[in-house]
Amino acid sequence: MHLQHVRKLKRPDVPSTVLKFAPNTCNIYVVAGHKLLTKLENSLSLAGTSAGHDTQREYREGADGIDSMELHCDSVESKSNKTLAESPKDISDQSLQAYSSGGSSSSTLLEDTPRTDQLRDEIEQMQIELRTTLEMYDQACGDLVQVQNQVQSLTSECLEEARRVNDVVNREEMLRKFVAEKRQKYLEVTKEVEVSKQLFAKEAHERHKAELIALIETFKKQETLDALFSRDKRYRKYSRDEIEFATEFFSDAKKIGEGGYGKVYRCTLDNTPVAIKVLHTDACDKKQEFLREVEVLSQLRHPYLVLLLAACPEIGCLVYEYMENGSLEERLSCKNGTPPLPWFVRFRIACEVASGLAFLHSSKPEPIVHRDLKPGNILLDRNYVSKIGDVGLAELMSDVVPDNVTEYRDTIIAGTLCYMDPEYQRTGTVRPKSDVYAFGIIVLQLLTARHPKGLIMAVENAIQCGSFRDILDNSISDWPLAESEDLARIALRCSNLRCRDRPDLELEVLPILQKLRSIADSRFQLQKHNMYTPNHYFCPILQEIMNDPYIAADGFTYEHIAIKTWLEKYSVSPVTRLKLSHTILIPNNTLRSSIQNWRQGITSLSS
Repeated sequence: MHLQHVRKLKRPDVPSTVLKFAPNTCNIYVVAGHKLLTKLENSLSLAGTSAGHDTQREYREGADGIDSMELHCDSVESKSNKTLAESPKDISDQSLQAYSSGGSSSSTLLEDTPRTDQLRDEIEQMQIELRTTLEMYDQACGDLVQVQNQVQSLTSECLEEARRVNDVVNREEMLRKFVAEKRQKYLEVTKEVEVSKQLFAKEAHERHKAELIALIETFKKQETLDALFSRDKRYRKYSRDEIEFATEFFSDAKKIGEGGYGKVYRCTLDNTPVAIKVLHTDACDKKQEFLREVEVLSQLRHPYLVLLLAACPEIGCLVYEYMENGSLEERLSCKNGTPPLPWFVRFRIACEVASGLAFLHSSKPEPIVHRDLKPGNILLDRNYVSKIGDVGLAELMSDVVPDNVTEYRDTIIAGTLCYMDPEYQRTGTVRPKSDVYAFGIIVLQLLTARHPKGLIMAVENAIQCGSFRDILDNSISDWPLAESEDLARIALRCSNLRCRDRPDLELEVLPILQKLRSIADSRFQLQKHNMYTPNHYFCPILQEIMNDPYIAADGFTYEHIAIKTWLEKYSVSPVTRLKLSHTILIPNNTLRSSIQNWRQGITSLSS
């Protein structure tokens, strides 16, 4: 085993001491003063070889080869330094192993000398220093790694911060451009606003001027209206407060209709049921119609025209008599579940409307044309007597154009399309026979209860094909077929396209309608008695007309057999459900006589 130990010793006598006391079992190489001193171990196999001779030989060889050994030592030292630089830990481990290997062999020799303890202390001190150096090296390596990590982290942070700074710079640049663009737009908008303000001021001035002009015109119209009402003494004038109180401030609960003119309210004035037509507050252009209707209606009195009772000039209201059964349009459509009109009522309505129109057309000094005749403007009272209403569009004809002359006029067409005279639509010339056309359409609706569109052709085809019964209103089962067809034929004549082909209302139409009305009246009288039987003629128990009426203790009159049977089972009143004070029945001779007289009247009418 060869153990190399290279170390520079502090004292000059150390090499001799080491060689002297070194055991024979080790090869010792000592470098001192740039010289190599060696002591080789004795081979056990060479018996009889003197230790001194060998020692001298080794010394000599060492002396002779000192130059080569010095070179070898320098080479070993450089290699050792290189190895230590690369891996100090490995070198230290090898050195410690060398010391430990040689320690066991030389322990025997060193134990006997004082120097041995000193060398051992120096070796231990060197081991401690070596370990300390290694620990410092490891710590330095760890610190180096940590520093490198910190450097990398700082480098990343610097790069990130640089990127952020770059983004901020870019955003600032974009923001600067954006602000510049917005500023430019703001300047443009500001300029436009200034121009708009100037235009608005000019427009406001013009509007204010127009409002003043309109206000002046309104005052003038109001003065005209007040003057008209102050001169006319043929109807009563109500104040605004009276109208608002009667209509409950124009409550929807009081409203019964609404049209292009305004709303209609049902209320009571002076204990009289009336219908109040109120002009729309925003319909200033309708003031002229209001004045016209007041002027026309204040001069008209006819049983088949709606009667104007009063007016309110302050808010433009007209007060008419109230018509309980609404309009003909509502009754033909059976609005609110009302029963269909009997055929004889329809015949009578046709005659009444024709009489009202004939009165308007023969008005003096100038004829009056309604221009908006339709079922919605024909009202029915509680006895189904028809009256023409809504004369707001009526026109006084100062120069009536003959029927055989076609004249074109530049006028505003007024009326409802389906009932409007086709010649009036085409030429703008209105005549009394324009109302006759609308009347013909209304009569066809009375017979069929159909919409006016295409009704003329449908009735003509039904008459030609012999299927007239099929086109009649099927809600009526007892139509007089012959009389109904006569009425349909006269209605078709009235609804001819040209005025010259329409019959004269007073000379040709009315005689036929009056004949049909006489037939309807006889039937109506009989139906009227059946329809209007007094309620107190009926027994509260049987709900039938009584033959032998008796008065019970509750004060009500019953059929004798009915109340007698009731008292056999119950002791309370059939009407009030209260306990009767007694069960005595008294005959009602007065009611019996009244019922008998009523029955005799019905019998005579039937005969």
